[in-house]
Amino acid sequence: MDSLECIQSRRAVRHYLPQMPDDELIEKILAAGRLAPSAMNRQPWRFYIATHSDTISAFSKAISSAVLHEYTKKVLHHPIKTMRELMHAGKVGFDTGDPVFHGAPVVIFITSPADNEWAGLDTGMCAQNMMLAAHSLGLATCPIGMAKYVGLTDIYHRLEVPETEKVELAISLGYSAETPKMPKRTGGRAVFIDRMECC
Repeated sequence: MDSLECIQSRRAVRHYLPQMPDDELIEKILAAGRLAPSAMNRQPWRFYIATHSDTISAFSKAISSAVLHEYTKKVLHHPIKTMRELMHAGKVGFDTGDPVFHGAPVVIFITSPADNEWAGLDTGMCAQNMMLAAHSLGLATCPIGMAKYVGLTDIYHRLEVPETEKVELAISLGYSAETPKMPKRTGGRAVFIDRMECC
């Protein structure tokens, strides 16, 4: 698939078929993540992969509970902003049986060293590589920012993440059971700071 076509046609998917992707495809997607650029080539990411529906469901429910608990505390200080964020969260799945991972057969948690200030940028590029690679291979994904709240759950230990790492995000992965339309994109937002005006 052409690179620009891949970028333009990839969508976040929130309904998956139960079919499990082959291990070979999963490894290709992980390999694409490992090829992402990183500050000083530290390659800070590590991948923790869940493939059993019971495990994924348990994490999904635990994370959604942790998110609601955290937002309950936030609403006291920033009520309008917090309610808007919760409304968005409701749209993406709090009203479903799998509120976080949307029934995906594979979930990849991505961690980085807790003391690496550039890790957020690095893991973001890593995740984008993986999502584009998945799309080019016929698979669907969704980046899950709420997955970072897994550290606040009582089942976090099941990920076996060392104390020196933190979960930055997760990616849900599988075969799509929907065909999402492209959301409206905002134009502009590009400022050429040194371009000369034509006389």
